[in-house]
Amino acid sequence: MKRALVLGGGFAGLEASIQLAGRGLDVTLVSDRPYLFVYPTSIWIPTGEATFEATCLDLAEVARRRGFAFRQGAVEAIEPAARRARVGGEWLDADHLVIAFGGARLRPPGVEHTQTIGGDPAATTRFQAALDALLARGAGRIAMGFGGNPSDGSAVRGGPVFEMMFNVDTLLRRRGLREKFTLTFFAPMPSPGERMGKKAVAATVAMFGRLGIELRAGKKITGFDAGGVRFEDGGRLDADLTLFLPAGDGHPVVKGSGLPVNAAGFVTVDPGCAVPGFPGVWAIGDAAALEGPAWRAKQGHLAEAMARVAAENVAAVEAGRPATASYLEHLSILCVMDTGTGAAFVQRDDRHERLIPLPVVGHWMKKGWGSYFKGTKLGRLPRLPGL
Repeated sequence: MKRALVLGGGFAGLEASIQLAGRGLDVTLVSDRPYLFVYPTSIWIPTGEATFEATCLDLAEVARRRGFAFRQGAVEAIEPAARRARVGGEWLDADHLVIAFGGARLRPPGVEHTQTIGGDPAATTRFQAALDALLARGAGRIAMGFGGNPSDGSAVRGGPVFEMMFNVDTLLRRRGLREKFTLTFFAPMPSPGERMGKKAVAATVAMFGRLGIELRAGKKITGFDAGGVRFEDGGRLDADLTLFLPAGDGHPVVKGSGLPVNAAGFVTVDPGCAVPGFPGVWAIGDAAALEGPAWRAKQGHLAEAMARVAAENVAAVEAGRPATASYLEHLSILCVMDTGTGAAFVQRDDRHERLIPLPVVGHWMKKGWGSYFKGTKLGRLPRLPGL
């Protein structure tokens, strides 16, 4: 039986493990955490609508139910030519090595003065504690924003910050505190969220206006301090609490592995997710460098699509068939952007640029998706096409 070693227990790595095991390979999934953190539903941890535990999916349980092995440990090094990785001081090798452990985050000066989401899961609970402490004071200034990576535009992920801003606004209104707080959204690009399309940007800006959320856009961020955000033009944004989501960057282990990478340090792959020059090595999800239109973005649904493409091509290689599956046909932006009281469905691809408001019901649809996601991974629910 051919062996596959999957590095990373996020959306891409877990889906790859399920798909490869389903195709008869002996699969070992390696992750530095015992759980998959369901980032799309973690936006409700800081506002108290979800618990940390409810936002985690136990990887060992999925492994038992799906027929692959799970090993907890940090990947310390990769030798791609030998298709092996060092985990906890031990080298593990395989016939197929799948790199799926995402990337790192850029660290602008003073970023330690900010709270964040979307990276280390524990950061979400730290932001919850900081938010609770500020709300207990009864008044204050809250700033939320995200940054870009000039070396790779696809590594920007601003959606969770938009959602967090809307949900904090909703929380303040429910507690009767909204008039005591100023909320400001900031980003270095002139039109934050433009990857979602012009309709989405216009709708977001209009909602900011209705809710009294200030927008500071188009100013390069030079750093942070305990009192807020500094900009290149010498201006600053004063805040008692700053939430910042840096852009992604290549993983240090990948950068030191000898794998081909782009300028940001993401692994170069062909349309089938294979790494050129290294037979049997694949890269998927946030770890991979994406080709395609300028609006392309690293998202969970694309990470899972890449996992399925890689698994299909691994099976083809083992069967002596051409590896023809391509992730390029799955390039799109798809999200249900929660607004605290409702949501909006956003879609962008080569044919569509849509924003469909989902008042009230959208909020509960996204919460329901969290249960659906867990159920499909555990094999308790069938996976619906496109979800």
